[in-house]
Amino acid sequence: MGKLFILFTCLSVFPFNSFSTEKQDEKKYTKKEFKDAVVKEVERQLTRLGKIKIVGLSKELMKKEDDIKLNALEVQKKEEQLKINILEFEKKIKELQEKQSKFIGCLDGIENKVQKRVNHMVNVIAGMKPQTAANLLSVQESEISVKILGYLEPVKVSKIFNLMDKEISARLQKQYMSMKK
Repeated sequence: MGKLFILFTCLSVFPFNSFSTEKQDEKKYTKKEFKDAVVKEVERQLTRLGKIKIVGLSKELMKKEDDIKLNALEVQKKEEQLKINILEFEKKIKELQEKQSKFIGCLDGIENKVQKRVNHMVNVIAGMKPQTAANLLSVQESEISVKILGYLEPVKVSKIFNLMDKEISARLQKQYMSMKK
């Protein structure tokens, strides 16, 4: 709207005879230089005609147009920064998900290794005589003993419990009964 007003004002203020069909010396201006020159000429012409209020109004309109452009640039910069922040946030989420997957994989790997060791001990104890197995499981941590007993055949487990000290046998049997498979 501001450009149209300036153009209309220039056309109505400048005499038409100042435009000639002959090619005049062409000068090249930057946009800012051209805009400043137009503003100065409009001011000069309107002041000459005694229309001070119109000069103020046109100055105000041009200033507001510049302010709107600056605000639009600020909004555009903020939108670009927001897009960059969103991309960085999504990147960090992906990194965290990858770390989580690795961590869960490590936990699964550790659990598999523990299970392999327990299975190995089950095979070892299954091959032992019941008295030797009872002596070994009596001094072992109760959690490990219960896990191992959980994988042995019931007949072997009953023989091992019978050959253990009664207090240890009772404690392990209690844990064995409440154990989750």
